[in-house]
Amino acid sequence: MTDDEKFMRECVKEAKKCLKYGDVPVGAIVVKDGEIIARAHNEREKTNLSTSHAEVLAINRASRKLNNWNLTGCELYVTLEPCVMCAGAVISARISRVCFGAYDKRFGCCGTLYNLLNDRFNHRAPVSGGVLQSECETLLKDFFGAVRRNTSEN
Repeated sequence: MTDDEKFMRECVKEAKKCLKYGDVPVGAIVVKDGEIIARAHNEREKTNLSTSHAEVLAINRASRKLNNWNLTGCELYVTLEPCVMCAGAVISARISRVCFGAYDKRFGCCGTLYNLLNDRFNHRAPVSGGVLQSECETLLKDFFGAVRRNTSEN
């Protein structure tokens, strides 16, 4: 098992925590020097805040832990390709690398719709996508399948 797979498995564990309160199962961790320094999962439904994406929460927690907004040398792992807001947070925090599981055909901004992390901004970060893709996609498909079933039953 590669380090990317090991850390993505931690993201999957984190994503499963969302299921308790009906949020889209996305998990994220921040790694520095091979150690997890922050972890988070989507909390939009729990907090009623649109910015409570796993990536933003993990980045904020890592910044608090390191007492520094600049996260150069840190890697972000997340089960779903970051959206425009989260890609912007990566740029602002100077994250050194992003690794994600499932590609996001509707909102993905790390290669699918756009690649904001390798665009014309002053900070760029290499991106690796598709790590444990099947497992990450299954989490999302199962969640949205249940949502559709519940909607059609009501």
